[in-house]
Amino acid sequence: MKIKTRSRKVNKAWLHDHVTDPYVRRAQAEGYRSRAAYKLAEIDEVFRLLRPGQVVVDLGSAPGAWSQYLRQRLAGRAAGADGAGGQSAESVLIALDLLPMEPIEGVSFLQGDFREEAALKALQAELGGRPVDVVVSDMAPNLSGVAAADAARMSDLVELALDFAQAHLRPEGALVAKVFHGSGYSQLVEAFKRVFRVVKPFKPKASRARSAETFLVGIGLKERDVGAGHAQAGAPPAVGTAGSAESAA
Repeated sequence: MKIKTRSRKVNKAWLHDHVTDPYVRRAQAEGYRSRAAYKLAEIDEVFRLLRPGQVVVDLGSAPGAWSQYLRQRLAGRAAGADGAGGQSAESVLIALDLLPMEPIEGVSFLQGDFREEAALKALQAELGGRPVDVVVSDMAPNLSGVAAADAARMSDLVELALDFAQAHLRPEGALVAKVFHGSGYSQLVEAFKRVFRVVKPFKPKASRARSAETFLVGIGLKERDVGAGHAQAGAPPAVGTAGSAESAA
């Protein structure tokens, strides 16, 4: 009985925090599907990663707030959160998630498990050989509560995103990936540093203070790691270096 009472109190506290959260209220007012949109917006504001005409891949896209923000930025801020308002003819936005996602105008959505070869092949087919400017990953495993196991599963997802970015980014491209502080974090930072010239950890203000999540931003592939994107791309646009499923954390 005590356990049930405590559980009810925890749920009530979480619900209170959620409904009074300013980012939740703002997301509802501005038409975003979750407060996570503001995490990506902060990252973009600091690192200046996104602009019209880019090819962007959104991993762990459901329910779609990051795709909504990306769609808006690729349209030069002309589009609303619902994606209406047009998109640069050269822009490409491909989203992938294990869970279904309601359609967003201008977003090509693929449902599949990024850990499986079939999903990767579908994503590569959708790209059609185009080099990628930015990869964003809000992927996270279903948490078991066993810290070591959860950290290992999270590391696996981040490493898959890193491998994909390494193979498909333009030389000056960027990867933004959600990570958790704790076991395996320092190893992920080192993995980023082996691939990218610039690596910055960043915790947006929109990420709750008690959450273990932060984001690693890698910009500019090291020369030895330039992959398929380098072979296929022309002169890439510069990427600024200033300064999932989506989580409600």
